[in-house]
Amino acid sequence: MTIKLKKLLKDISFQQIKGSKEIDITGVCANSQLVAPGNLFIARKGKSVDGALYIPQAVAAGASAVITDLYDPLLNKNVTQILHPDPGAIEGLIAATYHEFPSDELFMVGITGTNGKTTTAFLVKYLLDNLDGLCGLIGTIEYIIGTHRYRATRTTPDVSSTQKMLREMVLQKCRHAVMEVTSHALDQHRVDYVDFDTAIFTNLTLDHLDYHQTMENYFLAKQKLFQHLNSAKIKPNSSYAKTSIINLDTPWSERLLGNCTGNTLTYGMQPGADLFVSNVKLRSNGSEISVRYRKSTKTYQFPLAGRFNVYNCLAAMAVALTRGFTLNDIAEVLQKMPPINGRLEFVPNALGLKIYVDFAHTDDALLNVLECLNEFKTGRLICVFGCGGNRDASKRPKMAQIAESHADIVIITSDNPRDEHPLSIAAQVAAGFKNPHQHIQELDRYRAIEIAIDMATAEDTILIAGKGHETHQIFGYKTISFDDRLVATEICEKKVARQ
Repeated sequence: MTIKLKKLLKDISFQQIKGSKEIDITGVCANSQLVAPGNLFIARKGKSVDGALYIPQAVAAGASAVITDLYDPLLNKNVTQILHPDPGAIEGLIAATYHEFPSDELFMVGITGTNGKTTTAFLVKYLLDNLDGLCGLIGTIEYIIGTHRYRATRTTPDVSSTQKMLREMVLQKCRHAVMEVTSHALDQHRVDYVDFDTAIFTNLTLDHLDYHQTMENYFLAKQKLFQHLNSAKIKPNSSYAKTSIINLDTPWSERLLGNCTGNTLTYGMQPGADLFVSNVKLRSNGSEISVRYRKSTKTYQFPLAGRFNVYNCLAAMAVALTRGFTLNDIAEVLQKMPPINGRLEFVPNALGLKIYVDFAHTDDALLNVLECLNEFKTGRLICVFGCGGNRDASKRPKMAQIAESHADIVIITSDNPRDEHPLSIAAQVAAGFKNPHQHIQELDRYRAIEIAIDMATAEDTILIAGKGHETHQIFGYKTISFDDRLVATEICEKKVARQ
């Protein structure tokens, strides 16, 4: 697909253009490593890096035009320079214009919150796939475009990549798209000109204060998703009202509800919720709940364990209800929901041990998973976890407190240390223990998992937390292959072979 530069810039205000406007543009990109011949490169400014530094690299890769805040007289004269004081501010409009506003042709669901985004996104996709036609997905684990699946590079990609994927979804006959929308993405305008129909708020707990500094800033970033719901705009061939779907059981819900535009639909375990759940029965292999919506009540069974997954299911059900489906329609599909990678995922193993892997990397997420496993355990609960480097350090001692109070044995190890020393991270975690000598510290993650497996009996339960679906471990100087599930399986197999 190509478009004349002058047509692409028709509705864009800019300071000046140096070069031809008659050239053909073959794509829009803000990552110099992804530039293809004929692309327009947007040299946006980041918090720590100025994209203008990568203009030479983009031009060498074939960019025929660049948007920058400063004219470079030494740049190749065949490259058109568009001058704008803040290139990043117009990236969303340019990318959406180039890809012909693909979100206008999709029913768009955006999910934000500290925890639960990934599971809820997969639930939404599963329900819509089976009830109303193909649904694309952009999230933490993978990007799903029609029948094609790609490993995710970040939960919410840059706005140019997002618009490109949404157009590809339309071309692949998708009717809907669901996105995990992070607070970073909202703060950095990565979903600009994505026209959401439904926005979901799962919860807000301590995380990312290394970036946002305060919980207030964190909340304000999340709130932007609901301000993206342009209730005055009617999509072509759509009769559905824009709807904010909000977990009523979170302390931030009242404030968020007061700032929403368009329709709202609340869910939770409070009788005042629009989608109200009661008679919750939690089992190791799934859950049973009674759900009331308007004047209808339905009992559901679904194969996801844990109270937190009840909330995730309610959020996804709410999306289907806004599309006009009934509680009965949803029940038939939900009970067949497949497991989700790295989310309280059981690891089959040669020793027959009860081993689970979960992505829990915040104190609230760890609490949810440990509380869930405590309801089913028959022996001891052994928890292996660490904390990521170059991330919010304030949650480290809190995670220790949670682990100490909800697990029988705690093993502290490395997560993704990145540029921090694993020993320093572990010391900050250990500061949260009331009894600092009652835990085990083993910074080699492979060895830490091995210790847990060696000490476990058939009655015990092992939780390996923090990395979930991830298949690599990131150090400051290298990245290695590391999948908690594969490692646990391998250790069990080796132990059987030695017996």
